[in-house]
Amino acid sequence: MEWINKLQDWYGVFIQIFEYKIVQVIVAILVVFIGIRFIRRSIRSFFYRTSFIEERKEKTLESMINSIVSYTATIGIIIYILSVYGVEVGSILAGAGVIGIILGFGAQSLIRDILSGIFFIYEKQLHKGDFVSINDKFIGTVEDIGLRFLKVRQWSGKLLTISNGQVTSIQNYNIDHMRVIEAITVSFTEDPKRIFTLLEETCEQLNEELDQYLKKDLTKTPIQPFQVYGMTSLNKDHRGYEYTIVGLTEDLVYWTAAKEARRMIAEKLFDSGVQMSLQHIDLPSPTSNEQNQ
Repeated sequence: MEWINKLQDWYGVFIQIFEYKIVQVIVAILVVFIGIRFIRRSIRSFFYRTSFIEERKEKTLESMINSIVSYTATIGIIIYILSVYGVEVGSILAGAGVIGIILGFGAQSLIRDILSGIFFIYEKQLHKGDFVSINDKFIGTVEDIGLRFLKVRQWSGKLLTISNGQVTSIQNYNIDHMRVIEAITVSFTEDPKRIFTLLEETCEQLNEELDQYLKKDLTKTPIQPFQVYGMTSLNKDHRGYEYTIVGLTEDLVYWTAAKEARRMIAEKLFDSGVQMSLQHIDLPSPTSNEQNQ
């Protein structure tokens, strides 16, 4: 029975130590920290095992849920610490005056940010990994969609963090499909019939070599293969005739498809000796300036 007595002694010591408020706070923080880690791992494991949700949507939902868990845990631990030190949180929250002050000093923007973040997910405006343009000003890849903030990695490598409520317009380049639109301006001296023939040959080559990038229907047939859209300008900026090639691609490979299409079009035109348009700038001669003076 000696071990029982020792256990009781240790239990008594533990109770005495736990009576210190700082110890209670530290233990609570550790429990919350471990709980958050466990929940995040469980969420990651759940999405890893699921196959009925698209990968981009899984990452987006995981990011949002983690954000909700973190905010909830932080608010909970703050309330607990205040209660440990004898602060009556319920009485404070019940005071109409205090609530009015809170609403006046930022709760409205907080609620706006949270609601905007929820609508991003619910309306499927954004997914983690999407290439987007925010407010017609910031362009980059979505790295995180939080409960309050949206994080976008810009082309330069800088990480943009913007509150959800400040997002007024979104251009998403990763919604189902994208259309490659390439305009080619050639010299007025080039025969239009010859150019049409060359571009049609180029489109056949594009459809053959870039077939894996094209958007297809259920029968694996390209919805809109690369094709000559037509002559889109007779006098493009006073430099030449403009022709346009279009093709519908999968959204995730749009940039690769567009770059490869430009390369192949340029090689075809160069190998065929096509004279591209040149910009002509007329500068006044010194003699004409002297005559005007």
